[in-house]
Amino acid sequence: MDKGLSLREAEDLMSSSAPYIDLVKLGWATSYLTPNLEAKIKVYHDAGVNVYLGGTLLEAFIVRGQFQDYVDLIDRLGLRYAEVSDGSITLDHAVKCKYIETLAKKVTVLSEVGSKDAEKIIPPYKWIKLMNDELNAGAWKVIGEAREGGNVGLFRSTGEVREGLVDEILTQVPFEKIIWEAPIKAQQVFFIKLLGTNVNLGNIAPAEVIPLETIRLGLRGDTFSTFFAPEGY
Repeated sequence: MDKGLSLREAEDLMSSSAPYIDLVKLGWATSYLTPNLEAKIKVYHDAGVNVYLGGTLLEAFIVRGQFQDYVDLIDRLGLRYAEVSDGSITLDHAVKCKYIETLAKKVTVLSEVGSKDAEKIIPPYKWIKLMNDELNAGAWKVIGEAREGGNVGLFRSTGEVREGLVDEILTQVPFEKIIWEAPIKAQQVFFIKLLGTNVNLGNIAPAEVIPLETIRLGLRGDTFSTFFAPEGY
């Protein structure tokens, strides 16, 4: 999650962590205010890391009736990925799926499920239906909403995982098709222990990329015994 890194900070991130990053998300609409945006995107692409704009920016285009302007923007920026979300606006789901279908003809689409409103609780059956409908519409992966604070959607306001929700989702949606937003270490540990070292995790702060990799490899106390438990220890 790039929330407005400078060009130099993006270069530093790639020099230290590019092997451990698949995608960089330019959080919500920060790309709209970021200087040297094209140069920063080139830094990421040159390092072999794909970039996409936060879904909130697309929502801002949609509510203004400027969807085609958004398509033109990602074309101009040379982006190969796009996120479709409706966490900040009320959007008929069939319409959202149409946006996914349209964009999927041009780029790889990630679609985000869940609300940014902590008061809006979506029941598990609906999470499952939304995710599967969006995958069927052409989404490459679906993202479980948590915001950058990790305190909505998949999580309670305390950051605690809604384990029952996660368990039910996994009965109907293939885990490899889901990116779980998990900005907090305890959340990352939960998903790695549940689904293994290659689980898809998102909303990771730049400074937490290498620490997360140590958790994946069992080289931090949180998962040390999960991956390495010889007899006698």
